[in-house]
Amino acid sequence: MCENKDDLFVNSFVKDLKIFNIILDKQQLKKFIRYYELLVEWNSFMNLTAITNCEEVLKKHFLDSLSIIKAFPNLCYISGSLIDIGTGAGFPGIPIKIVFPDLKIVLLDSLNKRVQFLNKVIDELQLENILAFHGRAEDYARFDELRESFDFCVSRAVANLGTLSEYCIPFIKKNGYFISYKSDKIAEEYNNAKKAIEILGGEYEREVEFELPNSDIYRNLFIIKKVNNTPVKYPRKAGLPVKKPIL
Repeated sequence: MCENKDDLFVNSFVKDLKIFNIILDKQQLKKFIRYYELLVEWNSFMNLTAITNCEEVLKKHFLDSLSIIKAFPNLCYISGSLIDIGTGAGFPGIPIKIVFPDLKIVLLDSLNKRVQFLNKVIDELQLENILAFHGRAEDYARFDELRESFDFCVSRAVANLGTLSEYCIPFIKKNGYFISYKSDKIAEEYNNAKKAIEILGGEYEREVEFELPNSDIYRNLFIIKKVNNTPVKYPRKAGLPVKKPIL
């Protein structure tokens, strides 16, 4: 267990974050420890994550979530908005919120039980300007208050880039960014998604490839910039982005 700030794994987590130029204060560190405790507690009666070992959660979930700083090093100076699609147990949205409290964040997940967990975490950690919604991206992206209203859309969801683009790009403002967290090189996946990205109003900007600090864990932040408004027909109704990707 990650019992206190003197724990070996917690100290390693703090050192790893410094490599990302992230320095936690005492309250932020306490929030991460409590988040971990809640994750393990709730995971005992519902499926939130296959990873529960303290060291692995800190590295593969918390640190990985915060790797967005590799792509946007000035995030700490931004008071914009971010939506996390398919957030699951709150990754990357909640770690981002803990470290960058000025960001307004929406967490979206299709399983209500996970949303109940997210609300528990938000309450216990006393996080402000963060909401957790239950539902599908295909449905929420059609709501006027959410459609094309975010500066950033992030997702660690396991899906191909074309499908993720249809889920995510409709939420982004023009000149905003969709950041897809990937664990493999995706040249072929991107080639298959090019048309979808263009149709949805996006444009490939760059990839940020790296290994998580003090590990051989490869990560790729695939970044798409929103350059045009998304046509009103997208996203299509629930299920179609997976069954019939835009080709």
